[in-house]
Amino acid sequence: MKIGELARRSGLSAHTIRYYERIGLLPYADRDQSSQRDYDASILIWIEFLGRLRTTGMPIREMLRYAALRERGVSTEAERRELLEQHRERVRTHLAELQASLLALDTKIAGYAGLEQRMKDYDATPPQRRRKPAGTRPARAR
Repeated sequence: MKIGELARRSGLSAHTIRYYERIGLLPYADRDQSSQRDYDASILIWIEFLGRLRTTGMPIREMLRYAALRERGVSTEAERRELLEQHRERVRTHLAELQASLLALDTKIAGYAGLEQRMKDYDATPPQRRRKPAGTRPARAR
């Protein structure tokens, strides 16, 4: 497939695809008779995986390291797994931080919702002033 179709199907721009090729995230495409890039459809799976890595916050330098290991073949599987396991731990830590932040937001929002309800309740029936029970006296200062 030509670069325009790859761009359309992958969601990346043609400029990004060429950039990824240049820095080594994507393998260089074969060229057709007119020297235009001609991509195999299987590149879409790799591009989708790169997108997942990017979405989870993996730095480009680590993506490049992973791509270089992948290019070297089966002998690098243990290194690739280790790289992904380390990244997974960072993602889990970040996810836990996001969960805690989400809980704080939910609590704050619920507080505001509670305030609105308390104001509605107050406006509907203002609290009655209480009278002091008979026989009580004010506390004396010593």
